[in-house]
Amino acid sequence: MKSERTDVVIVGAGFTGLSAALELKKAGIDFLLLEARDRVGGRVESRKNGLGERIDSGGQFLCEDMPELMALVAARGKTLIETYVHGDFITHPAMPVQQAERTYHAAMAIRERMNRIDPDDASIAGLTVADWLGHQHDSVDAKAGFRSMIEGLWCLALERVPLWHLIDNDRRITNEVPELQYFLRETMQSLAEDLAGDLGGRLRLGEPVTRIEHGPYGARAVSPNGVIEARAALIAVPPATASRLDFSPALPATLAKALDVWDSGAVIKLLVRYPTPFWRDRGLSGMVMWRDLPGLFACDASRDEEHAALVVFVGGPLALRWCQLRDAALRAEVTGRLVEALGPEAAGILDLSYRDWTDDRWSGGAYSDLVTNVTATNAEPTILAGVPPVYFAASELSPSFPGYVEGAIIVGRIAARRIIAGLQSAIATSASGS
Repeated sequence: MKSERTDVVIVGAGFTGLSAALELKKAGIDFLLLEARDRVGGRVESRKNGLGERIDSGGQFLCEDMPELMALVAARGKTLIETYVHGDFITHPAMPVQQAERTYHAAMAIRERMNRIDPDDASIAGLTVADWLGHQHDSVDAKAGFRSMIEGLWCLALERVPLWHLIDNDRRITNEVPELQYFLRETMQSLAEDLAGDLGGRLRLGEPVTRIEHGPYGARAVSPNGVIEARAALIAVPPATASRLDFSPALPATLAKALDVWDSGAVIKLLVRYPTPFWRDRGLSGMVMWRDLPGLFACDASRDEEHAALVVFVGGPLALRWCQLRDAALRAEVTGRLVEALGPEAAGILDLSYRDWTDDRWSGGAYSDLVTNVTATNAEPTILAGVPPVYFAASELSPSFPGYVEGAIIVGRIAARRIIAGLQSAIATSASGS
């Protein structure tokens, strides 16, 4: 088995790993970035649909309140497409427009009330989001809207999500404009590919790391292709994925437990192409929330009038049920739901393409992992502390926009700067000792 040496080995070429690598490059630190997949981007991905069009099959949306991502978009010359949101928002089963608006605002009021609670408040210790929601005195419709919103965003049943954890996450997602404000004509994947293009031979695809060891040089990353000896290792994959790596010696019990309390939920993402955006002609925005199917949501994702499309998200327990369907049955289920909500024109589909993330081998089944142990309040700081020379970073652990591309960029840069500082300190200590 061949062996190589570098300063830092990074495991995972999503936006966290890519951002960390670029920060190391800027500081003149030698590194190797190893990615298990045959592409970069992690949970950001693009594929061709049945019409031969390149579409976002993974993370897609962004907004102006995500400064680091917006700066990269501008620097790399990407084209922002503003998501169409004009017109009425549909709920299904149908209710009058004014009632739908009241229900939406009532659901948002529940979320705002939740976020006014201190996540360290002893009175919520041990509560899941479902426990807390059950004690609220809101209408059935408002509670259903809240459940659909949260399960659609976080892709886990409310019964599995600790209340303190959701509050802590929500407080770090600080956008004031809708997070669906924009997407990129060139796809979000193209941005990841641009960043990867700056790394040259320091990026290696199709090289899954299976084991992290302490070595005489510092850390050692083992893959089927060989061994990388490094002064430091950065594990830049989601916590639930990191927990499946083999560590030698074994991680301290507190750190192993902190990695083991995360789950990634489930999501299926579909893009439904139409000849025209027919919903606009009826004064509709294309946004649909199904009250009877929590986690099912659609919105307009048309690039222009000639590329009319709805993106449909299936999240949480519903995704776990629908992922068991055969291809034709899933397509029929989604088409039927769109027809019920938007009328017979919704059956006139040019193409329906989907990506089932529910059991993705390398990054789990949803947009981000969540803590699912109500007592694991110290999981994030424990993981971030790591066991130098082995460090951890993931979008879920970001101080801003956890679970988003923005968060991945921020936490990757923070981790790289910490490693740089550690390497420089070690060099200074060695020099003074000599």
